[in-house]
Amino acid sequence: MSPDPVVEFDGLTKRFGGFTAVDDLDLAVEAGETFGFLGPNGAGKSTTINVMLDFTKPSDGRVSVFGHDANAESLPIRRRTGCLLEGYGVYPELTGKEHVEHAIETKDATDDPDELLARVGLSDAAGRRAGGYSKGMAQRMAIAVALVGDPDLLVLDEPSTGLDPNGARTLREIVETESARGTTVFFSSHILEQVEAVADRIGILLDGSLAAEGGVDDLRRELGVGTALDVSVSAVPRTLVDGLSGTEGVHEVAVDDRRIEVSCDGDGATKLRVLNAVAEMGVFEDFEVREASLSDVFSRYTGSDDTASAKGATTVPRTDTASDGPARESGASE
Repeated sequence: MSPDPVVEFDGLTKRFGGFTAVDDLDLAVEAGETFGFLGPNGAGKSTTINVMLDFTKPSDGRVSVFGHDANAESLPIRRRTGCLLEGYGVYPELTGKEHVEHAIETKDATDDPDELLARVGLSDAAGRRAGGYSKGMAQRMAIAVALVGDPDLLVLDEPSTGLDPNGARTLREIVETESARGTTVFFSSHILEQVEAVADRIGILLDGSLAAEGGVDDLRRELGVGTALDVSVSAVPRTLVDGLSGTEGVHEVAVDDRRIEVSCDGDGATKLRVLNAVAEMGVFEDFEVREASLSDVFSRYTGSDDTASAKGATTVPRTDTASDGPARESGASE
């Protein structure tokens, strides 16, 4: 972590009456980093962002942005920050271009509004009143507004809302372009594939507390969901299951009829050890590799995991000792 992060939360707590929305949050986001901020609805993501942007005050703790206190020195922060907040409202009587022109004037920037609207695919609708925009068009326009002034920090709270696949792709390209320019991006979204595609690092917020923080690959390894080898076999000797369960790099083995699913580290050596063990038993037929997605990681942390093993499969942790006999029974699971 850099000694002077762009965004730093130091013991941030936010209470609304007797309800604690954010609880003692410590988090830092480095310069030039694209940080994915995840959590189920009600986890406290938007509250955290609102404190960071001085739309609400912390109950305890401190947030700093560019070295400034976010709640005592918000003006210099906003000059260098572009924001797209959930529920962005439009002025129905203003055109898309007028919205962007107003943002340029407010920031005392020199952007070309037509160029910004072209970046988000709204050139043909620039002269139309925003009251007639679809939800996706209004979201594209809001992204253009957030880009005014070449911000050093781009805060995107659920930016994919209302976007069709083309709009989502445009958003991803914009984030990648801004990141390459050196912009720090704080990206909150419930569309995990979007976050996985662009984020350097993620944080998972649960009930107002930071449950996990790191790169997707790091969290995969931590949870043992790095890779799943799905091996088709002609038979399932119990000795094979026991042997695989004790193999270095293997986290768990699940059996369902003539299929063995092995959750293991993602390195080639571990995969090769598993496949060689099956081949040596003379039962190997075929295999597939499935890399754990961010959705798998998120599900494990939020307690909604239904991806680690197939329905009806027997899960055999490495530390278990199973009895002799064919390993085709079902019923036990995580």
